Amino acid sequence: MRLNWSDLLAAMAIASVLEGMMPFLNPPALRRLLQRLVAMDDRELRLGGLFSMLTGLVILYLVR
Repeated sequence: MRLNWSDLLAAMAIASVLEGMMPFLNPPALRRLLQRLVAMDDRELRLGGLFSMLTGLVILYLVR
């Protein structure tokens, strides 16, 4: 399978749109979320990141 740069750039653009929605639509909720994240210990953050990556990989596998 060849790397398709337009697919990669499209995925990055979609990620940027999704990440920008929360601060645009509800800034106070984002502040509360970030305060909770700061209070979490490293292990909890790592597990959250791992879960997010695995979920993304499963979705990518199902789509592709």
